[in-house]
Amino acid sequence: MNQKPYIALDFPTWEKTSIFLDRFSESLNVKVGMELYLQNGPDIIEKILNRHHRIFLDLKLHDIPNTVYGAMRGLAGFDLDLINVHAAGGSVMMERALEGIHAGTPSNHSRAKLIAVTQLTSTTEAQMQMEQLIPKTIDESVLHYATLAKEAGLDGVVCSPHESSLIKEHCGEDFIRVTPGIRLTDDQNGDQKRVTTPNMAKKMGSSFIVVGRSITGSSNPVNAYQRIVQEWECI
Repeated sequence: MNQKPYIALDFPTWEKTSIFLDRFSESLNVKVGMELYLQNGPDIIEKILNRHHRIFLDLKLHDIPNTVYGAMRGLAGFDLDLINVHAAGGSVMMERALEGIHAGTPSNHSRAKLIAVTQLTSTTEAQMQMEQLIPKTIDESVLHYATLAKEAGLDGVVCSPHESSLIKEHCGEDFIRVTPGIRLTDDQNGDQKRVTTPNMAKKMGSSFIVVGRSITGSSNPVNAYQRIVQEWECI
């Protein structure tokens, strides 16, 4: 896997996605989330792969273990880089998700890396404590989920950059830390709460970053992407 930033393709249609991708002359790492996938179906994956882009499929599966197993077995047929579940589904669900990926991956493909969402970057500590009734700090909650994911055999987690170094310290360098909530210094945070810049994410220990509106909302997405890459790679 290369470590280029993943661009979040948060568009409702293939037409808008295609117009955006046409701006770029290089192969990209892209994230396909619920908005694009659920409104267009699995064909959207094939269309993006046919353009030689690499995909993080961000569906945050969270259901009973057997349902997640079946879903993962089907999704494993695509040539994906990353795919995720929600760690709140529990250890057995995460174990079954991994079994599903192994069962569904074609023999001539490498399996997708399986990662678990910990706490969304839109969630504050106060909100977590009041609404999820978790009487811990957000660092403790994220690390707990990360530990469960590692024990279940997963390859890593989705977390904010602010928890990356803590997870790296406790779960090891090879345990992947994918971090959304990335903004350029002159961008608005939007609905993200625990955010930082590409350069700071690198220093904090992120393995991969996911960037959406700083690129897709820019009047010049290619230049914005290049700026993100330069900051991320500390050029």
